[in-house]
Amino acid sequence: MNIVVCVKYVPDAQADRTFNEDNTTDRSNVDGLLSELDEYAVEEALKIVEAGEGEVTVVTVGPEAASDAIKKALQMGAHKGVHVLDDAIHGSDAPATSLVLAEAIKKATDGKPELVLMGLASTDGTMSVVPAMLAERLGLPQVTQLSTLEVADGVVKGRRDSDVASDSFESPLPAVVSVTDQISEPRYPSFKGIMAAKKKPVETWSLADLGVDTGQVGLDNAATKVLSFQARPPREQGEIVTDEGDGGTKLAEFLAKAKLI
Repeated sequence: MNIVVCVKYVPDAQADRTFNEDNTTDRSNVDGLLSELDEYAVEEALKIVEAGEGEVTVVTVGPEAASDAIKKALQMGAHKGVHVLDDAIHGSDAPATSLVLAEAIKKATDGKPELVLMGLASTDGTMSVVPAMLAERLGLPQVTQLSTLEVADGVVKGRRDSDVASDSFESPLPAVVSVTDQISEPRYPSFKGIMAAKKKPVETWSLADLGVDTGQVGLDNAATKVLSFQARPPREQGEIVTDEGDGGTKLAEFLAKAKLI
């Protein structure tokens, strides 16, 4: 089975993240990495292929530095990568992103994707809507937010767990599937995998290569935009309550004043 995994290059959550002057996320002046939640999708794809046959292709849309996300997935064991790189994509919203991904997947699979895997969400946007949008654009069934995954005999099965229930799903292939961080633990790249990744093919495509009009993407054509932002104020020092035999009373008064009790 040939599996496509959509991955995203995101700012490191431990870094000082900020926005550009046009209110888009600054991805150039901050350390970035493969979105942690996408690692789970890569892991599941590798397990499926290792249990049978086929290959894993990772696809990303982003600036030049986004090639690092592909590199990490190749080091984990993916077989090849596709990087959609075009300045016109800057500032694209979720609908535009799903459009570009859909066309890239069609091109990578000659219009016949067998299984498309994605993470639960990107760790920078956390919208969780692109898998559904992508399924719609590809005309495929979607099975999203799975905590378990099984692929056999042309069928994908899985369980979605929530706070109140667990639901089981089944769909014929081809399909678009997203998985959560409950599904398994992603592998660490081995030294052998890191060295092998240097020889694996990575293609770079523009919007023209995909037949996507620049008028369908980018900040000027986005349906949603960030209007303003401001830095989080520094955390203020908390109040220190000295217990002189009435510590419990003082604590209760503090909580009552804050309307916590």
